[in-house]
Amino acid sequence: MTHATLSSAARHAELHAAEELALQLLDRVEALGLIAAGRTEREVEHDIYTLARDEFGVEKHWHKRIVHAGVNGLATARENPPVLTIAQDDLVFLDLGPVFDEWEADVGRSYVVGNDPDKIRLVADLPAQFDQVKAHFDANPDITGAELYAFACESAAAAGWRFGGVIAGHIVGEFPHAHLPGDKDFYRINPENTTRLRDPDPNGNERFWILEIHLVDPAGRYGGFYERLMS
Repeated sequence: MTHATLSSAARHAELHAAEELALQLLDRVEALGLIAAGRTEREVEHDIYTLARDEFGVEKHWHKRIVHAGVNGLATARENPPVLTIAQDDLVFLDLGPVFDEWEADVGRSYVVGNDPDKIRLVADLPAQFDQVKAHFDANPDITGAELYAFACESAAAAGWRFGGVIAGHIVGEFPHAHLPGDKDFYRINPENTTRLRDPDPNGNERFWILEIHLVDPAGRYGGFYERLMS
């Protein structure tokens, strides 16, 4: 059976299986202590590439492996800020897009290096904000991308942070989903997407959504990131 003939339930299961492998990859990054003061973002990124290849058989990543520390935590995936060295009292986030058997995963997680209470609170708030935004999506079957993005921004502000992303998520699927036809905003959770997130893609397939939570310190000193499948 080809990917094109798989049911929505089967595609859903494949994407969640890919995500589970990606989460195991993040667990291995933590267990090996790859994120540590004195290491550059580039060194960590290279080690993640090697780890993914050697232990998980990953040959393709559908987007660049992102390691952002300190003020670079304010940058989005579209930006390429100068490479920083992780400081003794820092906040670092990872955004990884490994491909497992042609199925895309997209996971993000944040880490505090040190004991700064504000950074610790931000990292704790990331999954809590994810759960709040996902619950809003689940409770509103006709919600549009623009409406969910606005809710993510409002929820972040209510928690004392600024929402740092220009999008709050996107679809994920068979590699490469980026080649799907039509307006790219149709595949993103952003202010320009006024369509229902539960509308099918141009091929009539269900769209499966990644939810991105990017919280930024209001003073602009650091930011954190968390993402997983929302659907």
